[in-house]
Amino acid sequence: MLVAAAVCPAPPLLVPAVAAGAAEELRDARTACSDALAVLAASRPDLLVVVGAAAQGGGYDQGTRGSFAGFGVDLTVTLGTDPDEPAGEATGDELPVSLAVGAWLLGQAGWASSQIAGVAVAEGLHPGGCGTLGADLGGSADRVAMLVLGDGSACRTLKAPGYLDDRAEAFDDAAARALGSADVPALEAIDPGLAQELKAAGRAPWQVLAGAARDAGLAGRLLYEDAPYGVGYFVATWS
Repeated sequence: MLVAAAVCPAPPLLVPAVAAGAAEELRDARTACSDALAVLAASRPDLLVVVGAAAQGGGYDQGTRGSFAGFGVDLTVTLGTDPDEPAGEATGDELPVSLAVGAWLLGQAGWASSQIAGVAVAEGLHPGGCGTLGADLGGSADRVAMLVLGDGSACRTLKAPGYLDDRAEAFDDAAARALGSADVPALEAIDPGLAQELKAAGRAPWQVLAGAARDAGLAGRLLYEDAPYGVGYFVATWS
């Protein structure tokens, strides 16, 4: 069953090598992510599932590589290390960007507490499908922890990737409340159509988390909330 979860944003700019001169702008977000991962480690899971949005869904083995070459950076990360292979050997396809960010966060934390699996959730997966996937993941080991990667709306300012949308701030406020209070019904109720219009890539991963946590009785805590670059970023822990 699910014993703990950490929710983190998934922008490649979270990685200092990608952000370059703008790295300091997300320093507080990185610190909050580090604190959230410490909560996961303290839960002593048998299995850590890293969940992020991608164009297509799929599973990724421990040891799978991800790359930030598409952002002009010669940086490769690995989703943990495969116990059956030498460190750094890939065991599957390349990680999508959201899971590569997760792998980078875990590498920075020196994660070695459990087995790791990566799950990409199709951005358009409907809420019911997300809930079913989450329930399956939550029941995949006696003690499951989840690192859930996803952003809020991308329409908070005129210079945001999705331009300014007056609905974005209210959407992000509601998401922050739900993530910070481990409010499963509120996450399940997020409108996928509105989330798509606001370019909120976290909707599907958050609803997977909701499916995993439905009967877990976890309490939430919001560690970080901001909208740099006009995109809603949140860090929360459930335990």
